[in-house]
Amino acid sequence: MNDLRRTKGYLILFLLLGMSLLVWQTLDRDKLVVYCAHDAVFAEAILRDFEKRTGIPVVVKFDTEATKSLGLAEQIIREHNKPRCDVFWNNELLGTLDLAERGILEPYKGKGWERIPEKWRDAEGRWSGFAGRLRMTIHRADIPWKNDALNDDLTRFSMAKPLYGTTLTHYAVLWSLWGGDQMKAWHYGTREHGLREVNGNAAVKALVAEGACDAGWTDTDDYFEARDAGAAVAAEPVVLENGATICIPNTVAIIHGTERIEEAQKLADFLLSAKTELALAKSKSRQIPIGKLDEKETSQIPDEVRALLPAAAHGTPLKDLLKARNECLEWLKSEYLK
Repeated sequence: MNDLRRTKGYLILFLLLGMSLLVWQTLDRDKLVVYCAHDAVFAEAILRDFEKRTGIPVVVKFDTEATKSLGLAEQIIREHNKPRCDVFWNNELLGTLDLAERGILEPYKGKGWERIPEKWRDAEGRWSGFAGRLRMTIHRADIPWKNDALNDDLTRFSMAKPLYGTTLTHYAVLWSLWGGDQMKAWHYGTREHGLREVNGNAAVKALVAEGACDAGWTDTDDYFEARDAGAAVAAEPVVLENGATICIPNTVAIIHGTERIEEAQKLADFLLSAKTELALAKSKSRQIPIGKLDEKETSQIPDEVRALLPAAAHGTPLKDLLKARNECLEWLKSEYLK
């Protein structure tokens, strides 16, 4: 008798859970669903402003610091036959390129797409970049740093695991420049010489800010966060052998098959607007505008962000890195996901 009651109880529980999930999904169908890899603390304000201005309700799915860009892109791939996401706000480009190549993105050339320079947008309108970050070498303020300062002793240097995020983009750039064999040799060599590998750029920032490492690779937003917290740190853009920097824009893309195409297009235009780029530039993340701005708009950029505009303009092209990214990622998965 007790077993029968227990079984009935489980069946009722499963039924209630199933009904709750069905109700939740039904409610979400009345909202624009955004998968967002940008930091929630900054993205929420932008998306809530969009809601207030347009009256379009938005529900947002975020992911973790270490895996967010790759994790959300892979979820979109898994869901492509029955998409749950309407708009993907990615915090990098290469994962978005992969989605475009798979035919998962819906072309749209709106007014937002038009204000972004050709270098940072898809010619077919499947995605567009906005508000970039620079890869930076963050270091203790009392230690002068040059880009050629990396030497055989890396015990005081740190970087995020390259399987995700902007460090994956960094690796894809190097893979493209050097080729796979040289890239692998360099990777193994840095580990042999003591490089400290951590879970995410925020951890790199923390190690340097606390003095546990002298320097490391991270992004502009993490550097500014450390400085705002009072850490004695400085930073310079990573400069490649060809003189280019690594500027990684956010990207926005509409998912093919969305039933909310007009609302999705409005959000895409909103994210690609000068208003949004300026809001992100003024936020604590200090994103760097990459779209066209007039003189009045440019004057609104904080001085410390305006100083990075020339470095961002020298960002190495990323649009043709999909092959290098996929080859590098396949190898990295074999290394890290054993």
